[in-house]
Amino acid sequence: MKTEDGARLLKALFGTFLFSAGMNLLIVPAGLYSGGLMGISQMIRTALSGILPVEFGNTDAAGIIFFLINVPLLIFAWKMIGRRFLYKTILCVFMQTIFLTVLPVNYSMIKDNPFAAAVVGGIICGYGVGLTLREGGSGGGQDVLGLCLMKHNNRLSVGKIALLINLVVYLWCAFQYQLETVVYSIVYVCVSSIVTDMVHLQNRCMGVIVVTENCEMVSWIIDQYNRTATLLEGEGGYSGKSYYVVYTVLSGHEAKMLEEYVKRNRMKAFITFTEIKRVCGTFEKHLQAGGEKE
Repeated sequence: MKTEDGARLLKALFGTFLFSAGMNLLIVPAGLYSGGLMGISQMIRTALSGILPVEFGNTDAAGIIFFLINVPLLIFAWKMIGRRFLYKTILCVFMQTIFLTVLPVNYSMIKDNPFAAAVVGGIICGYGVGLTLREGGSGGGQDVLGLCLMKHNNRLSVGKIALLINLVVYLWCAFQYQLETVVYSIVYVCVSSIVTDMVHLQNRCMGVIVVTENCEMVSWIIDQYNRTATLLEGEGGYSGKSYYVVYTVLSGHEAKMLEEYVKRNRMKAFITFTEIKRVCGTFEKHLQAGGEKE
């Protein structure tokens, strides 16, 4: 494994730790429910606690249930996502299960303030999920489903898919628990979804215009990202020199890597980045971090 690949994997695993810490130290102690498959796992855990004479103590069995639910989902997604991404996802799901099982749930970082717990927990969990996705991994569940749908529809994102799935979970909660619990749980998932989409740069499309005397970056963009670019001829308005004008559309993460590539190689270039709301035509959202093949 390359050093860069190892660093990305460690970051992805750290993201699963952040999600687990936010869940067990803020959301669960506040009596709130996560959305998606984790929320469903929590519902199953609660149902089992009421039916079976089993005491889980400081351990949250929702993590184990979450892992078991992910097994058939990952098998289903095998052909839709790359093998390398899937291997990372399996490792991330495994480590997330351990973190969710080991971290205590009877200690709360924020006591007697469910709204604050929902907001802070949403920020921590959302950042953790986004970090794992950005580094080419996934915590499983609705993340995998969202990524698969992203590849077929540019207008979708992991955060949006999670928000839709969560509506089902909270409709169930509305009939089972107090309205206050449902409202604070919705606050958590809304904050978490927004932060996830902010951190997961592969969600964002960036229009990039580069004015340079050297057009070698076109080959770099094609080889590194499996993208294409339009090459135009330009002329300096003041100097009258001839320049190459390169236009391409990249993900937010790829645009950041391009900027680092230009700085690292000390290339003389003028670059503008513009966030694009929608792309019509052939533009596949890549699941992996910059340059990592699926």
